[in-house]
Amino acid sequence: MTNIPPEIQPYKRTAWKPITTDGDGALTASKFAGKPWLGKHEKWPKCPCCQEPLQFFLQLNLNQLPEALQNEFGSGILQMFYCTNIDTLCDVDYEGWEAFSDVHFLRIIQPEGEAQDVEIPKTQDFFPPKLIVDWQQLEDYPNSEEASEFGIELNDELYEDNFPIEGDKLAGWPLWIQGIEYPNCPICGETMRLVFQVDSEDNLP
Repeated sequence: MTNIPPEIQPYKRTAWKPITTDGDGALTASKFAGKPWLGKHEKWPKCPCCQEPLQFFLQLNLNQLPEALQNEFGSGILQMFYCTNIDTLCDVDYEGWEAFSDVHFLRIIQPEGEAQDVEIPKTQDFFPPKLIVDWQQLEDYPNSEEASEFGIELNDELYEDNFPIEGDKLAGWPLWIQGIEYPNCPICGETMRLVFQVDSEDNLP
């Protein structure tokens, strides 16, 4: 473990790295890709730009998170879909990097009623499924830019190389690529918090 500067230790957060195995699981399972839980009469979400099915990125069963996070993010199933169609410019035209862009679709649902054993669309290459089977608990800390907002100046390169934790993770501190960009809730206006960080070079190809 890297030596943590004492002035930043009060800002420690717990993060959990997903432990995965290749293959899909139950429709209600936490997973990357595969088959999402969809109601009996639901259709697979489509991109409003190209009208192609959205790529299924992530599903988290909020009722089966680590004990420390029970009820932390509500209950039910959180799902994330995103347009990855390389034949169009959906990500550019609809500003896919923005928090509430139409080319990604996030929701929390209550898996009530009958689900459908949905077929994965064949119109494009969909990611291979990975089932989340467990979680590795880790300590996480903010980067130097966020630390400076707390009045703390960090000059430890070894610390900077290790925190915030990179890759896919549940909770913890965000690993910003181009500066701090916390979105505000469109309903209450409050700053939103990190639920899950999806890395483009971890469990999704």
